[in-house]
Amino acid sequence: MALNAPTSQTQNKTRVMVVDDSLVIRGVLRRVIESDPDLELTKTVCNGQEAVDALAKDSSVDVVILDIEMPVMDGIETLPLLLKIKPKLIIIMASTLTLRNADISLKCLSLGAKDYIAKPESSTGGGAIEIFKKDLIARIKALSPQKYFSNAGRSQFSIPAKDYTLKPMLKLKPRAIAIGCSTGGPQALAVVLKDLASKVTLPIFIAQHMPPSFTKMLAEHLARVSGLTVKEGEDGEVVQDKTIYIAPGNFHMEVIELSGDVRICLTQSPPENFCRPSVNPLFRSLSKTYHGRVLGFILTGMGSDGLEGAKVLVQEGGAIIAQDEKTSTVWGMPKAVVMSDLASAVLPLEKLNSALEKLSKSLTPSFEVLT
Repeated sequence: MALNAPTSQTQNKTRVMVVDDSLVIRGVLRRVIESDPDLELTKTVCNGQEAVDALAKDSSVDVVILDIEMPVMDGIETLPLLLKIKPKLIIIMASTLTLRNADISLKCLSLGAKDYIAKPESSTGGGAIEIFKKDLIARIKALSPQKYFSNAGRSQFSIPAKDYTLKPMLKLKPRAIAIGCSTGGPQALAVVLKDLASKVTLPIFIAQHMPPSFTKMLAEHLARVSGLTVKEGEDGEVVQDKTIYIAPGNFHMEVIELSGDVRICLTQSPPENFCRPSVNPLFRSLSKTYHGRVLGFILTGMGSDGLEGAKVLVQEGGAIIAQDEKTSTVWGMPKAVVMSDLASAVLPLEKLNSALEKLSKSLTPSFEVLT
């Protein structure tokens, strides 16, 4: 039997290993994981080499919380070695909020990490620690390969499926593209927006759940991928065609009409669905400003952010395309829209780029355009 192999009493728990050189952070993560009955802490180590050695001895680990900056072997060196031992391992990067770490975290996502989380500061108060605790547990469970949770876990992550119906497509050519996403979003966005420079002229607006610093690095990454101008939205700026606007971390991004121009409006009004930026205010404002002529995409992400905004967008005449379950890292946000009968199409990730291109050009968008 492998070292620390799960017993029959623990086989349905999600097994987590913590890798961080900070004794304080390891202690925080230990308390968070041990507080939930569906999670089991298998080991804590202080550098990447120890993590590789530990996984080689005990490959029953499901999830690794991996620090970026560590002695001996850092996170970006450790990541591919862990995945070589166990290709289906769920790795969540943990980093401090710096531009450098944001850049590294996004690179790690492209190398196979599933998600990232901002580490709490050592001086963080109890309220912030509680928010971090809920966020981390939610991410672990949303990404976990385990199918059996306690009642509390099941109610959040195992919504019973039902049949759904599709809405009609747009009746007129859209004037804007809107995208909402969360967990798995950066990877999905890179596919959806690839090589659009010569294909799409409309402005594109994105609300991706990310902290400050991360959205700036995401914009730089997507500029290289798409060939378009990509930037964080700035309060008061006039919207331009062939430009992708990303809601900055810790700000809601809305779009308003002012003095004949369409402008970006940033606010720090309360979070919606515990998110800021949230997809909802973006979708609501676009629906109003563009009189419903908006093509929306809801990509991978946990939770249901975007559902209320999608209701408004569809009511005003817009259309929503949802990413399908099979290609979503977490089918939470798309599922909420699909199961509310708000989607006009449910497509795999690899077909979304073509759908965006074709539907944004068509004067009378329809299902036939997608075939």
